[in-house]
Amino acid sequence: MSRIGKQPIEIPAGVTITVDDANHTIKVKGAKGELEQQYHADMTVKQEDGQLIVERPTEQKRHRAMHGLYRSLIQNMVTGVTEGYKKQLELVGVGYKAVANGQVLDLSLGYSHNILMQVPPEVTVSAETPKGKAPIITLESADKQLIGHVAAKLRALRKIEPYKGKGVRFLGEQVRRKAGKSASK
Repeated sequence: MSRIGKQPIEIPAGVTITVDDANHTIKVKGAKGELEQQYHADMTVKQEDGQLIVERPTEQKRHRAMHGLYRSLIQNMVTGVTEGYKKQLELVGVGYKAVANGQVLDLSLGYSHNILMQVPPEVTVSAETPKGKAPIITLESADKQLIGHVAAKLRALRKIEPYKGKGVRFLGEQVRRKAGKSASK
């Protein structure tokens, strides 16, 4: 059996889970929001004794793969509606700035123009610039997949450059630096 797939998902207090077997969807509702996920028709999701159990029909390779996948996705949904997820990115570079106006992020990343990025309503965004440090963008959401997608889009706007380390990176991320040119003498 899948080690991850066979573990039951504990349902904390204040979280309601609705399993719709006809449409193969699961809805998780909690303090931080409501999430919905479809699962494969072969998988079965049972709710019993304050736990959620994902089961597979056979030992086929694709069923074993989906078993752990859907268990992890449902666990991430439960964690998201109870605690939420948070990602922080820093802008490293001279003159790099970030300003959050509601759901619009105004970024100055060394191009000839500012970049305006519309953030989905499920993600709350804030930007701060501590004195003497790089600007920090904070993303918070209940949806782990969505927050990761938004963070990846932000990083792609200015990829990390290996010689000076400039670009958009996660807070505390280590960058492998290259030595650059060495003098001929």
